[in-house]
Formats: sequence, structure tokens, C-alpha cells
Amino acid sequence: MKIRFGYVSTALSLWEASPSRTMTFARYKLLGENERRERLLALTAENLRNTLRILYYNIAHGIEVYRLSSSIVPLATHPEAEWDYATPFREQWLEIGTFVKKYRLRVSFHPNQYTLFTSPRKEITVNAVRDMEYHYKMLECMGLEEWGTLNIHVGGAYGDKESALGRFHENIKQLPGHIKAATTLENDDKTYTTEETLAVCVRENVPLAFDYHHHVANPSERPLEELLPKVFSTWAGRLQVPKIHVSSPKTEKAFRSHADYVDLEFIMPLLKLLREIGQDVDFMIEAKTKDLALLRLVPEVAAIRGVKRIGGAAIEWK
Repeated sequence: MKIRFGYVSTALSLWEASPSRTMTFARYKLLGENERRERLLALTAENLRNTLRILYYNIAHGIEVYRLSSSIVPLATHPEAEWDYATPFREQWLEIGTFVKKYRLRVSFHPNQYTLFTSPRKEITVNAVRDMEYHYKMLECMGLEEWGTLNIHVGGAYGDKESALGRFHENIKQLPGHIKAATTLENDDKTYTTEETLAVCVRENVPLAFDYHHHVANPSERPLEELLPKVFSTWAGRLQVPKIHVSSPKTEKAFRSHADYVDLEFIMPLLKLLREIGQDVDFMIEAKTKDLALLRLVPEVAAIRGVKRIGGAAIEWK
């Protein structure tokens, strides 16, 4: 069993390297037309530059799994501020994509919690499609539309989970097929369990990006050792191994909140189960300290008896 480790968006070890600098629409409205464009161009240029810096940092540390920031382009989906962010930065986008392909990095996006397909309000679905189109367009700009994935949650229950799931299956039809083909679904910590999300994934032929912390907070009726092989089967025929999100509770009281680092003891049951199954996976670390949490966790896992470190952010456990 091999595990590669990755992290989300920002490398805290780097100085002034946020890939998510933005501005509010309120601030945007206060500017003149030329100032608006200049500010949008400047922020996007900085975010693209920092994204590339982070990717170089990742390679230097042997980190091959990375979640790109959803906020690279400011106000990209605001209906009153949509603008052409592809043409002015064609070379910069392609430079990032070429780098990703050269080092065979696994990259993804995670649109926000408002990107959902279970709402009874049509405008919510329209906005969800718009947001998914924006994320997919960024992949296209980088030449990574066959490479990256877009991960979302099933959504809310709105007091009637069965009806909400029915709306999901109906509303997801509005998502263009090529974008759906790049989509993964994740179990959540309050509403849709791993088992329920798995049923949606099987019906829609979408891979399940399993979140272990969410599973512990919102457990299924069936045991994890029974569910995981079925989760992994949703990745059959895909270019990538299954992805698992790992984090640990901030406190017992704030159990659903992510801690600064990942507690090895908390994820040990998962690690042992993965070893028993013998499935290669990629871990996406969702800790508050981002790359710092990864750099702490990998040596801790590598110190387990029988585990061999095979890269800066990869281990093997036979």
C-alpha cells in the first residue's frame, strides 16, 4: 500500500504566497472602469504567480498532491463583474499546466459549500452550474481538463432528505457532461453519510472522495471496512487512485472543526484498514496549518513499524 500526501491551496512556509488575493464587489463598485480592470488583472497575476511558486515549493519537498485555490480569479462568477481572465494570462495559465504535467502532479479544485444541486430554488442550481463552469474553465486554461477534478458535496437536506436527493439527481442534469466527468462527491459531517453519498456516486457514475473526519462525525450504519472497498470501486477505470481527505477534530466540543495539525492517533484506524485492504490512495490533508501539517504528519506515519518513506510526501506499508 502506497500513500501520497497533499495539502490545500496555500504553502504557509512561503513568504507572501497567497494564491487567493481578492477584493469585494463593494470595493469593485467604488472603482472606475479602468481601475476595476487594472485591479482585477493585478490580483489575478499575483495569484497565478504565487500558484506557480507553490508548485515549485511542492516539487522541492516531493509533494505530488495539491488542491488549487478556487479564488485565483477575483469576482470571476459575480454576474455583474464577469470578465475575460483567460486571454490576458494565456501564457501564465499554460505555464502552470505544463509544470503540473511535467511532474505528473495530482491537482484538484473544491468549489465552496454553496455549490450544490439539492436546493428547491432554481437560482441556486444556476449559480452552482456557473461556479462549476468557472472551475472547469480554469482547468481548460491550464490544459488540465483531462487531468484535474472538481470536488463538491451532495448538499443540504432541507428537512426532507429523500426529496433533496431526488432534486440532486434531477438538477445535476444541468451540469454539462464534460464537467460532470471531472466531478467527485464527498461525504459530509452533518447530512449525507458515506453510505448515502456512495449511493449517489454509484447512480451518477461519479467517484467518491472519502472524508474520514466527516465519516467519524457523521457515521454510516454499515461499518467502514465494508464501505471502503465499495468507495474505492467508484474510482475504477479512472487515471487516479482513490483520494481520501484527512483531518482531526479541533477539540472534543468542536469535533467537526479542523485542528491545526493531524493527530496520528485519530487516523490510525483508517491507516490500519487501508493496509488490510492493500489499496494505494492519495491523502488530502485538510488541517489549518496546510503544508506544515503535512511536513509533520509524513515523518510520523513513516515512523510506524513496517512503514517505509519513499519520497518527501509518500510512504509505503507492506
